[in-house]
Amino acid sequence: MTPARRPSVAWAFRLVAVTALVGIGAGVSGLLVSLALREIEHLAYGYSSGTFLDGVSQASPGLRVSALAVAGLIGGVGWWSLRRWGAAVVSVERSMDGGRMPALSTLANAGLQVIIVGLGASIGREVAPRELGAAIAGWLSEKSGVTARERRILIACGAGAGLAAVYSVPLGGALFAVEILLAEISFATALPALATAAIVARIAVPTTPLYEVPRFDLTPSLFVWALIAGPLLGFAAVGFVRLVRVAERLRPRSWGILLVMPAVFTIVGVIALWFPEVLGNGRALGQTAFSGLAPFGILGVLALVKLVTTTATIGSGAAGGTLTPSLAIGASLGAALGGLWELAWPGGPVAAFAFVAAAAFLASTMRAPFTAIVLVIEFTNQGPALLVPTMLCVAGAVTVSYLLARWRVTGVA
Repeated sequence: MTPARRPSVAWAFRLVAVTALVGIGAGVSGLLVSLALREIEHLAYGYSSGTFLDGVSQASPGLRVSALAVAGLIGGVGWWSLRRWGAAVVSVERSMDGGRMPALSTLANAGLQVIIVGLGASIGREVAPRELGAAIAGWLSEKSGVTARERRILIACGAGAGLAAVYSVPLGGALFAVEILLAEISFATALPALATAAIVARIAVPTTPLYEVPRFDLTPSLFVWALIAGPLLGFAAVGFVRLVRVAERLRPRSWGILLVMPAVFTIVGVIALWFPEVLGNGRALGQTAFSGLAPFGILGVLALVKLVTTTATIGSGAAGGTLTPSLAIGASLGAALGGLWELAWPGGPVAAFAFVAAAAFLASTMRAPFTAIVLVIEFTNQGPALLVPTMLCVAGAVTVSYLLARWRVTGVA
């Protein structure tokens, strides 16, 4: 890295060119991840049209279990081999602090994530495109000779652009880079984040939203429910985060992964015989909750089962994220709580409760309220009608998660 320098025309052109290349690289890598996932899903479950849930629901019971068993074997052998003989995988955060992401290990780690999620593993898919985008940004930064601060910003933008590409959320990806990774909202961080997101939008982002959700109108019932449900969702989100951390600490570190991961994945496949919605990264369950058609009791059970299967998957040693699992769990909890609320105070579609709760739960697990709200809006292509109850619910959830974190640090909890 070169030391800080005075701005010049040459410096500006170089930085603009590198930023554009980061956006292009992240967009292309995210597009390839999405295409690979779709092809693996179709091949594994033998369907050519419809959603992933359609394909899984139509598959035979034996196919559901065997697909997860194969995923466990591939993941177990793959990650055991990678962690034994490959260079250590460097996270996006460590790369931002100066670490170099080894090309082969990063590609292998991302590839294993894509394979197991495509086969139905109950874990998020967002880590792979984030790591690929960050790795491309790090390599371009080294070749172009930017400063350490510029490199840090570009790597965060690459990770955010990778997220934007695979989930069709350009503004959410930019906010992810600024609010979560950089924790700095300034001209120097916002401009490249928005620029890379805009490039991704031209390369990889489709015109259809990730979830099909009807338009909603604000009702008094939903408004009051948002005030009450926010803290409850905050408690639930903190519990999920702590369970994930425990699972990460307990995951096998050596040859044990060869036994644990296939066993856990096979069990998840057996669970999917009754609850196919829990398979995959969470999109299937999220769409079920947003549709508002499933009984609220079933949605509550599905939220709990998804929480268990995702935590178990992480505990088995798999690499992956919790973004869409968090959204799916939050949406399902919201639909279940909203269905109960409707019995006492009718006045709004259950899907509206799912939308508000998804943002609140995601905001608490990510500890990023603005990013969560924008992500859920972009995921569903919703307008501003539910913005006020969503912000109130998010505020209640994030307040609870913040207080619990403070109490834990001071020894009260």
